[in-house]
Amino acid sequence: MDHAHHMMGHGDMDMGHGGHDMPNMDMCAMSMLFTWNTENLCIVFESWHIRSTAGLIFSLLAVILIGMGYEALRAGTRRYEIVMRRRVDSTPRQNKTQANKRVKLIKAVMYATQTFYAFMLMLVFMTYNGWVMIAVTLGAFLGYFVFGDETSATKETQCH
Repeated sequence: MDHAHHMMGHGDMDMGHGGHDMPNMDMCAMSMLFTWNTENLCIVFESWHIRSTAGLIFSLLAVILIGMGYEALRAGTRRYEIVMRRRVDSTPRQNKTQANKRVKLIKAVMYATQTFYAFMLMLVFMTYNGWVMIAVTLGAFLGYFVFGDETSATKETQCH
């Protein structure tokens, strides 16, 4: 079956952007390969656009704090689980079911928050920018150092 007559020639069509090209406008650069380049670097959102050395330094510090915050959230969740386990264990049997439901709901919210946080950190890491990747890793290191007293250092590596 010959389908040659279905092909449309686009050689004479202007595929430009109709005057939308703005040569002096900074656009977010998205790299799918590892890079150290910070020109037009955007972190997760178009509004988090790094345009200067000071902006880069501030952003890297912010990423470090975000990574530390993730470890703080994990530590807070672990502490909550320990406290609630003791509290539920000391609750009279007739009130235990209600207490367990409430604790389970709060733990589920904490788990979902951690999962969202972990995926957002993964997206930050996936800028494939070496400086940002170091900042994420440094944030994890500092966060574990500060908040990880009750956690094994052999944590499984996973997205969440």
